[in-house]
Amino acid sequence: MSANVDKVAARATARRGAKAGANAIRTRPASKRVASAASAASGDAADRRPSDADTRIYQSIFDGVLNHRLTPGTKLPEPELCQLFGVGRAVVRRVLEKLAHDGIVALRPNKGAVIAEPTPEETGQIFEARRALERVLVEMAVARVTAADLRDLRRQLADEHDAMHRFDQPSWARLASGFHLRIAALARNPVLQRYLTELVSRCSLIVGLYEPPGHAPCEHDEHAAIVDCIEKRDAAGAIARMDAHLRELEQRIETSRMQGEKSLAQLLGLRG
Repeated sequence: MSANVDKVAARATARRGAKAGANAIRTRPASKRVASAASAASGDAADRRPSDADTRIYQSIFDGVLNHRLTPGTKLPEPELCQLFGVGRAVVRRVLEKLAHDGIVALRPNKGAVIAEPTPEETGQIFEARRALERVLVEMAVARVTAADLRDLRRQLADEHDAMHRFDQPSWARLASGFHLRIAALARNPVLQRYLTELVSRCSLIVGLYEPPGHAPCEHDEHAAIVDCIEKRDAAGAIARMDAHLRELEQRIETSRMQGEKSLAQLLGLRG
């Protein structure tokens, strides 16, 4: 009899303990539950946050396109990128997806990534968007330019002139793109500047696909005329010169180009 009573008491005690534990979980302060969930979410976000390696790979490919080392159709094999940058495939795939989102890379199912090849229709749309954006940016630059900014622009033109007369095509291509981005920076609007950076990179793909080898992507004299207008605070003149300059660039585009074969390391500027 005494043994049965002890068993019943033990079961009752166990039930009360389990119930108390459940109540303790349910009554835990909401702030602690939220903090715990936030901590877990923060950890997940940290895993997805771009690393220094992401930035390094992205910038190497982006610069390769901007400087016309990476031409449209160039293959970007994941194993080779992993080896070149000393990272795993997850990092490389994340960067390639970002580049694809920005229109710089095309991801082909079961074939891997390549530098994007804009179609003639996309070429027209990209130049149309760029003309509209650069009209706004150059007008804002005229209103906001400083004497120091003008000195920097003149130095930029001098560097372009030197590269052109040295027949240094890679430097000339980089400086030509940089000229437009420098004017965008004078507008003091980072959002518009970011949009132009994407459009300039996509225009570099077009130039790499259609322009003849050794042909300058921009004309130095056209850049100088734009700077003259900015210095005179002539917004209408600067807009007209910029529009004519971009139309001239689009009209010079040809429909074919012979491409030399180079290693991926050379195209990324990692090896001579």
